[in-house]
Amino acid sequence: MLFHPMDILIFIAFGLSLWAQFRVKGSFNRWTKVNASSGMTGAEVARRLLDDAGLYDVPVEAVRGTLTDHYDPMKKVIRLSEPVYGGTSISAVSVASHEVGHAMQHKESYPALKFRHFMFPAVNFSSGIAPLLLIGGFLLQSTNLIGIGIILFSIAVAFQLITLPVEFNASSRAKKLMVADGFIAGPEEERGVSKVLGAAALTYVAAALISLLELLKFIFIFFNQQSEE
Repeated sequence: MLFHPMDILIFIAFGLSLWAQFRVKGSFNRWTKVNASSGMTGAEVARRLLDDAGLYDVPVEAVRGTLTDHYDPMKKVIRLSEPVYGGTSISAVSVASHEVGHAMQHKESYPALKFRHFMFPAVNFSSGIAPLLLIGGFLLQSTNLIGIGIILFSIAVAFQLITLPVEFNASSRAKKLMVADGFIAGPEEERGVSKVLGAAALTYVAAALISLLELLKFIFIFFNQQSEE
């Protein structure tokens, strides 16, 4: 039977994920209306921080969309969404600084980031084939297929768990850099930064929790079927 009481926990985690996505959008929109005291745009903040870190060769580019900001480790480029690239708000400078945090991690060979990059090819493979093996295993009642699917799914879960310290560290760096360089000032602006980055981090926590609970469910079913054979 595919349904298991643990599904209730997964549904709760899924609800948390939806709430986290709603919160990150709400926090971003709320603090987009509040300008940072520095008056600098997200692109200017990113460029200044990159130069201070000696990362002169890392360009800052604009990308379409909202909350599409990211650091590309393959091409070594920071891409900021339009509201962040040209925005002077607390949200803009917070997100821009966060992405610079990832670039600094890359430069310093931050262990968790290195391990995540190392895992990436395996994750691409496992995340595509694991669901097929699990579905096939349940339909055919094959514990072998389920077992292989669990192993491959575990790689994807491990990747999401490794992502957590990477994101938390980037946010921590961002807060310190913004205060030290005077991009934000006073407790109210610092509170805004914490709200924006904290909401973003919650989405990663929720996603990791859902995957972990699903993995535990599959493991439980696997051992339960083995005991019945």
